Amino acid sequence: MDILIIFAAKYLYLIIVLLALVVFLISNKSIKLNIMKLAVLAFPLSFLFAKLSGAIINSPRPFVIQHIEPLIKASTDNGFPSDHTLLAMTIAAIIFVYNRKAGLFLVTLSLFVGLGRIFANVHHLIDILGSIVIAFLVTFISYKYLQDLLNRNMFGKLRNQLKAK
Repeated sequence: MDILIIFAAKYLYLIIVLLALVVFLISNKSIKLNIMKLAVLAFPLSFLFAKLSGAIINSPRPFVIQHIEPLIKASTDNGFPSDHTLLAMTIAAIIFVYNRKAGLFLVTLSLFVGLGRIFANVHHLIDILGSIVIAFLVTFISYKYLQDLLNRNMFGKLRNQLKAK
């Protein structure tokens, strides 16, 4: 059982990255462009929100509080939010926007990353939930912003075309 926990906590996010890359590569040109636009916005914002929330919410890691050996090597810094879960869940959320089936599968795998981190005694549930909320909230806001920007550009072009006639 420990080997599964270690795999989920430490390596599963790499498989999520690879699967997302496959989804990206098999997508049509328009979807690829949209995924890239959303990723350029969502990844840095997720990281920024994680840093800001980590400065506000202090969650000592379980192995530090309980004075036990974690299943995997981890730093003793603030555990909120979980970086591994944040990365995996942000990738999953971005893919979900454009491919629901693949996105749901990646969300499921990302949940296993979070559970692995909990069972490995390197994060609390709140650290994982925080990462999930940040990833989905930031991705949703980024997507809405891109859609609004795209709609304004479309209507702006249409307005200019009508004026030209």
